Order: sequence, then C-alpha cells, then structure tokens
Amino acid sequence: MKKEDVEKMLHDKVEAGLHVSPVLPEGIKNYLIDIDGTICDDIPNEEPERMATAAVYPDALVTLNRWYDEGHVICFFTSRTEDHREVTEAWLKKHGFKYHSMVMGKPRGGNYHWIDNHLVKATRYRGKFTDLIEKEVTIQVFDDGHDHDK
Repeated sequence: MKKEDVEKMLHDKVEAGLHVSPVLPEGIKNYLIDIDGTICDDIPNEEPERMATAAVYPDALVTLNRWYDEGHVICFFTSRTEDHREVTEAWLKKHGFKYHSMVMGKPRGGNYHWIDNHLVKATRYRGKFTDLIEKEVTIQVFDDGHDHDK
C-alpha cells in the first residue's frame, strides 16, 4: 500500500456527518518500529556522526519490506530528534527500507506502557526479525469492572 493510499484510507472517515477516528481494514496492521538497536546498530543521540554508517540488520530489512508489500503500514518511531531526520531518511533510503512515515522524539529509557483507545500489541525485539507467532502472556490492564477472562 502506497503512502497516498494510507492517507486516503485514514483521513476520509465520516459517520453521520462527523469525522471519526479511522480503523484499518481487517488484517492490516499499523507497525511502529524503533530504529536504533532494532533495525540497525544501537546509536545514541549523543553520537549522531555514527548514524549514517550504522550497520543494517538484514532480517529487519527483509521482514519490514515484506510487511510493507503485504499492505501493512510501516511507521518508524524513534528516539532520534528532528535534527537527525535528514541523516535517518538518507540511511533508510540507502538501505532500501520501504515505509510510510516516521515519528521522531520517542521518549528515551524504555519501560514503555502504551495507553490508547485502540487495540495495542507490543513485541520486544531480541535480536532477530521473524514472522510473528501467537503466545499467551500476562499483561496489565485497567480495572474497568468487566470480566476479562471471557
């Protein structure tokens, strides 16, 4: 799916004359992918001169481009700052990454807990990109009074 197709799909949602939050079609995922330490060497913001020469993780390139080609939305979500956008975009282009968007300024330090009104799934990168598998885990949720086992 091209960037233009994603934009049209996400911005043309009106119900009863009111704009509503869009929902992706069934089977299409919105992947938010970190950069440093996930698709390439882990380069801290304090050493931006290393960003242009970071080694790419080949399995990341193959997997992310396949997901893009399958119609999923690929957004890089990085702790790099806006000052690093140009070198980051050049590096992604040089290595052939296909993506729809990039968000700079992700909070640093890890231990993320995302709260959203849409379904959120998280996968911790541990050194290898593969197809995703089903796995049962315990997660923290709000106590909203509903029985979550049903």
